Amino acid sequence: MKKVMMFALALSLSAATISCKKGMDKIGNAVLKAGENESQAIIDFNNDFLDSYKTSSRHIENIVKYAESAVKKSHGETVYSMPMVINSMDYSLSKIKDVPSGFEKDKTLIETDFNTYKAKRESIEKKYEELKSYITSEDYKDDKGAKAEALQKDIEAEAQAFFTAGENILTKIKPATDAAEEVILKDHPMKEFIVSSKSLMSFMDSVMDLLDKQYAGSFNEAEAQKKYDEFEKIVSINSSKVFNVKEQQYAYKKTELETLNKKASDFLDKYRKLIRDSKSTGKIPDSNIQEMDSAYESVLNSYNSFVK
Repeated sequence: MKKVMMFALALSLSAATISCKKGMDKIGNAVLKAGENESQAIIDFNNDFLDSYKTSSRHIENIVKYAESAVKKSHGETVYSMPMVINSMDYSLSKIKDVPSGFEKDKTLIETDFNTYKAKRESIEKKYEELKSYITSEDYKDDKGAKAEALQKDIEAEAQAFFTAGENILTKIKPATDAAEEVILKDHPMKEFIVSSKSLMSFMDSVMDLLDKQYAGSFNEAEAQKKYDEFEKIVSINSSKVFNVKEQQYAYKKTELETLNKKASDFLDKYRKLIRDSKSTGKIPDSNIQEMDSAYESVLNSYNSFVK
């Protein structure tokens, strides 16, 4: 779950990060001078890549889990059900035709990591199909699971290379993206609401970080409740804002903001349930963390629709 939340964190900041010029490196300053067209190209690349990373990472994590279970099954261990791996079409990846020139000196490095990212995703998918065929046909009865072990090692190694390339790209695109967002939002009519909603998303990320930590360890009711109370205030503030943007072209965004706040309220409902279900056992149940993850995704999707 932690890996998934990390992508989500990056995605939640992708379209509304405000950064000051102090400490901004040369690439950031270059973007500030380039204007809106170059800035928009950078933001589009950033958002498409983050959407891709989020989608493909979940898919690859499921493949890694499948490979682990495949080895156990091939060795005769009891595996009641193999992890589900749903066919995943990465539409956002197909939208990326090239790396924008606005990344300047980092463009070549980003391209290198991006090519690795794409190649590893494709390779892992092929190895998964090979492993699935091997398990379905029960060929492991012929080699005592040797092929399953080999494929698992390959998949894990390539998954690590995939994630490393993805993290490298996120690190390299951040300065230019921050600067591009500053250009786009400078005089934006919805700036107040975008910034406020970004703050909501940022705090929700910290909520998920806390729950992820407690899910892996022990549940701390006082700590979880304190975080809930703080987030509830943030949701209340964002929900109480009057959408007074006069430009007619943004009129429909009022409904999208209301949807975002409604989803955030639903997230709080699931959060209260988690606290209630966890405090008696001192452990967060799997079903509750899955509900929180799903609720988070709903808020995130609403946020992305609002800021686009």
